[in-house]
Amino acid sequence: MAGSGQILQPVVLKHRRTALERVEKFISEIYFTDCNLRGRLFGDTCSLESLSFFETPERIPYEEAVRQEFRPIKVGDSFGKTWKTCWFKIDLGIPREWAGKEVHLWWESEGEGLVWKDAQPVQGLTREGEKISYILTDCLKESDPHSLTLYVEVACNGLFGAGKGSMIAPPDPDKRFSLQKAELVVFNRDVHELLVDFEVLMDMAKLLGEENQRSLQALYAANQMVTLCDVTDPSTFPSAREVARLVFSQRNGDSQHVIHAMGHCHIDSAWLWPYEETIRKCGRSWVTVVRLMEKNPEFTFVCSQAQQFEWVKSHYPGLYTKIQDFAKEGRFIPVGGTWVEMFWLPDTFGYSAQFPQLMRGCGIRRFLTQKLSWNLVNAFPHNTFFWEGIDGSRVLAHFPPADSYGLAGHVEEMLKTLKNNRDKGRVNHSAALFGFGDGGGGPTQKMLDRLKRMKDTDGLPRVQMSTPDQFFSALEKVESQLCTWVGELFLELHNGTYTTHGQIKKGNRECERLLHDVEVLSSLALSRKTSFQYPSAELQRLWRLLLLNQFHDVLPGSCIQLVAEDAMRYYSEIRDAGVCLLMDAMQSLFGDLSGNRRGTPESILIVNTLPWERTEVISKTGPGGSETLALATVPSMGYCTLQDSLPPPHPVTVTKTADGSFTMENGILQVRQDTAGRVASLRLIQSERETVPEGCYANQFALFDDVPLYWDAWDVMDYHLETRKPVTQLLSPLEVVQPGGLRGSVKFSLRISEKSTLTQEVILDAACPVVRFHTQVDWNEAHRFLKVEFPAKVRSPNATYEIQFGHLQRPTHWNTSWDWARFEVWSHKWMDLSEHGFGLALMNDCKYGCSVRGHVMSLSLLRAPKSPDSTADIGCHQFTYAAMPHMGSFQEAGVIRQAYSLNLPLHTVPGASAPCPAWSAFSVESPAVVLETVKQAEDRPDALVIRLYESHGSTVESWIRTSLSVQEAVLCDLLEQPHPGRPLPLEERGVKLSFTPFQVQSVLLILKQRDSS
Repeated sequence: MAGSGQILQPVVLKHRRTALERVEKFISEIYFTDCNLRGRLFGDTCSLESLSFFETPERIPYEEAVRQEFRPIKVGDSFGKTWKTCWFKIDLGIPREWAGKEVHLWWESEGEGLVWKDAQPVQGLTREGEKISYILTDCLKESDPHSLTLYVEVACNGLFGAGKGSMIAPPDPDKRFSLQKAELVVFNRDVHELLVDFEVLMDMAKLLGEENQRSLQALYAANQMVTLCDVTDPSTFPSAREVARLVFSQRNGDSQHVIHAMGHCHIDSAWLWPYEETIRKCGRSWVTVVRLMEKNPEFTFVCSQAQQFEWVKSHYPGLYTKIQDFAKEGRFIPVGGTWVEMFWLPDTFGYSAQFPQLMRGCGIRRFLTQKLSWNLVNAFPHNTFFWEGIDGSRVLAHFPPADSYGLAGHVEEMLKTLKNNRDKGRVNHSAALFGFGDGGGGPTQKMLDRLKRMKDTDGLPRVQMSTPDQFFSALEKVESQLCTWVGELFLELHNGTYTTHGQIKKGNRECERLLHDVEVLSSLALSRKTSFQYPSAELQRLWRLLLLNQFHDVLPGSCIQLVAEDAMRYYSEIRDAGVCLLMDAMQSLFGDLSGNRRGTPESILIVNTLPWERTEVISKTGPGGSETLALATVPSMGYCTLQDSLPPPHPVTVTKTADGSFTMENGILQVRQDTAGRVASLRLIQSERETVPEGCYANQFALFDDVPLYWDAWDVMDYHLETRKPVTQLLSPLEVVQPGGLRGSVKFSLRISEKSTLTQEVILDAACPVVRFHTQVDWNEAHRFLKVEFPAKVRSPNATYEIQFGHLQRPTHWNTSWDWARFEVWSHKWMDLSEHGFGLALMNDCKYGCSVRGHVMSLSLLRAPKSPDSTADIGCHQFTYAAMPHMGSFQEAGVIRQAYSLNLPLHTVPGASAPCPAWSAFSVESPAVVLETVKQAEDRPDALVIRLYESHGSTVESWIRTSLSVQEAVLCDLLEQPHPGRPLPLEERGVKLSFTPFQVQSVLLILKQRDSS
């Protein structure tokens, strides 16, 4: 007002770009740091009193490290090579003139660091994880210790390993690591809080839209704060912060979307680093989480791998105790429900359609992942939905809409969560998992500070710290509005992992089989003698070791060479220990197996661990140690003594024709191979039905170029199919190995390329409806993909693939994008292509990748990726696959049983004593029901648990017969908790069970008191 003497501040018309850039430069880490706010984050600094280190190739405990001889090191020096460990000893003295200040140890180095104080881990330090300082004191007091000695343990690898040139490249063994900063510094907490205010306001201004009212309010507020701030005068900061507070305190309406934020730190148990380094990643990450919990009482954190809790318990017991305390408060929350990871699965490469039933059987009704957001072709249509498995079981599933399990708490991520929610109108709640992940790291204080400002700010989704239970409970309130997805959750990416590192997959299958057989025979031994010590502790250890190798970057083969070597060593350990346990069980069942007992030298004991009678050709040692063949019938899940072979119902014949081709027959099948080893004809003799279409060849090997877009070990792209090259160059011509009678076989060799060869023996046994292909490949390729093809004289729009405890169908055509995105799929032991009345099944003993397009069935055999392991699959491989043409459906033909028999061969025990009477422990009346598991009950040493499933996709009743002395039979869940209600009636025929399609059932069998002898 004129004449009033008041000085009026001019009102400046704001230009959006200059207003934005003004604030950006005020908080920039690059520009004007001499005079902007960012440049005031750290205050005075002070050198360390002394800094020394020592280097070791081993990962040693603290107690051993501090006893070593340390030598001086200074900032700028380099240390280590990849996978080494450097321990730094820090002697420091805090200046007394810093009284009242927040004082940090400022540490910047390559590698992953862990601060130790008073013999305990206290803080992770990883530049990649935005953790470059350790708080020595929030407010220095005169009474505080001013002189300290700390140790920093630095692993010579980054959060994502040490790839040479790119993240997923093989590690660089010669990489050196450097120390860039090591000093004491005053940390200005008020500057930090202002910077977070500015950051959130600027994100609102940029992301809410130029015409959005809240965007402009945030921009104007940020500009006003710059005007109010004098970076040299902290007394101006509160007024600036008040401007921000007014913006953040304007509340949302009741309809605003609610985001449930949970701290998260996905740590791959092995990937671009070995298992042993993961143990330290857990320690570094979780001690940081605990420290954050001590300072942020609202902070919650979820962790999904029991194996990692066990590691921390063993290696960091003090930290584990603190985690237990926070777990009791409901803040450090274990999730997942399995040993490695299963039902909280942020990063696994697809999800079996049998998961919902297995979850419900364990009392788990909720499921979370985000991996399907990686789909290469089709966007999954839901974020919150019911997932229904092949048996009809349903679980509530959620995919966090931000498409990540490693958010940083930015405004952009919260807005993406809101925008990406594909179930708007039905669901108004989403989960947001924040914290550095994959290589560990976890949440930071800055992430928490960002989220606090978004708790209930108008224009942004409402963000609240939450727990899985709170979140899913909110979803369950609107469950009647949710859609249902039926069947598998197929990831349209990473389908090369079904084949990569074939030796790891073979080790997995073999060890699964071995531990299955150990459980069966140990259970039978326990049922016969109370003196037998069931090896429960050792079996648990071996199963856990096997499960560890089933982690989603190990079994898939998407790991570095060090991890693959660890995995193979673990498989070797499982095999060695498992064979000993198997022999212990047999020793208890059959007595001395050393061969020193009296009896017929030619007699042999045959053990069958499958729940059906089997008639098969077996190999035994004849006079003089020679190997001879015999045909034997072995009782269901039992044993018998063989002295003389059964006569074959139709001896196998092997005939060579003038053109060099061979024909084998066994009264069931006729197999004709051409001179290149391909199957020119595969006929069912009785029906005279031909399997191979005219002009085609089965058992045709094909080589493909295999260069993905990026993820080398993970991906095979659809365009690889355009590069097919048949393998036809004969290296060694066909020759007879077994001339017939009980077994006929023909052997040949092919040249795959200049570097790789293949040798195969094609085997047809008497009384067997399957022709086997025992294959050896010397593989030395780069970015090549080997498959074997079986064109079938069958027309069907769908093929059937075995999955866990059942099977499902997938299309053989590419009508839609959902169809052709599944150009490479997975199965377990078998797949089948059938029309009404006839079909062809392919079985395998260690392969998982496969496909059926049109009438051509393909089994994927070997890949040759070079990242992250340049040696993946290089070397010698042995595997067996088999073909079974059949009349009727695959269920009626017994395909499932034949696939089991291929994978779980009969055990032959030479040198047994005088003949044992044939004995069967269990049998199942219905061919649709498979008795999959027999084991000792976890909590009842006097009881066994049998686990069965319906395998045909039918509703059926079946009697389960047993010769064991059973006192009581009770249905139980997968955790072996008895179902409420009366025990199952025990009748002369056994126990009667009713099954619905693909239903899994467990029965607790309480044994009667037995003779201890």
